[in-house]
Amino acid sequence: MPAGVSWPRYLKTLGSSLLAMFAGAEVVHRYYRPDLSIPEIPPKPGELKTELLGLKSQVQTHNSEQH
Repeated sequence: MPAGVSWPRYLKTLGSSLLAMFAGAEVVHRYYRPDLSIPEIPPKPGELKTELLGLKSQVQTHNSEQH
């Protein structure tokens, strides 16, 4: 009995925790869309840029409304 609970309850909690962790990691991975390519020459400091998918469309919409 780990942590003072029965084995079935412990295994259910462990399984649901792992499932939630993997699901959260997948959501974050899909939102940020990391660039997984490895360049031959590493970028200089300040050259590496990342973009948020939702933020880019909001900025474009905001800029078009101002003009």
